[in-house]
Amino acid sequence: MGADKARARAIGLARDQALLGRSSTALRVADVMRDRITEGYFIPGTRLLEESIVEALGISRHTLREALRLLAHERLLVHKLNRGVFVRRLTTDDVADLFRVRRIIECAAVREIGAAPKEAIAAIRDAAVEGEAAAREQHWGEVGTANMHFHQAIVGLAGSHHLEDLMCRTLAELRLAFHVVREARSLFEPYLSRNRELLDTLQARDARAAEKRLTRYLDDAERQLLHAYTEAEKKESPANH
Repeated sequence: MGADKARARAIGLARDQALLGRSSTALRVADVMRDRITEGYFIPGTRLLEESIVEALGISRHTLREALRLLAHERLLVHKLNRGVFVRRLTTDDVADLFRVRRIIECAAVREIGAAPKEAIAAIRDAAVEGEAAAREQHWGEVGTANMHFHQAIVGLAGSHHLEDLMCRTLAELRLAFHVVREARSLFEPYLSRNRELLDTLQARDARAAEKRLTRYLDDAERQLLHAYTEAEKKESPANH
């Protein structure tokens, strides 16, 4: 009986190990796809073709489906019965909620500027430089990605991996909203100088001034994006067809 129990435990552990391998692979696939969403590669409403992704990443269909379930849980994808998996379209309520989250996380992070290590500030500076370099080349999609890096780095001031993970998911979802603006330059260019101004305040380690500047920044960005949503909805209304 003892040998049978030991054998059963060994079989159970082997199954757990196989499951762990598939799960960790699915997590890595989800990370890759989340990054691509944050970089603007996936357009809301697009149907994801399993065959193409499986071939491109060299993974099993089962692993991909696990990854897609994870991303659906993060509100980046949506499963439609008998139709497949689609990149999610955000609503104005989604956008407003995402900015509420951003204010809480980012403003809390800048309040930690006094104790933040130099490396954390350097990461913010690197992201600002990245955006300016992309703008000189007129690569406005890349400017948007650099802006994501800028705000992710701001959260790095808090020194919390949990907050960084939350911000990563928040920014990926927010990037889906940016696609409503047809002209990427009009969305991202005004914030290049504001990123530099905010960086200067952070480098001076002036937490109060940085929080005020960041709050105005986020308020303006939210208004701009919600206005773009309103204009898009007008164009899509039946009266305009």
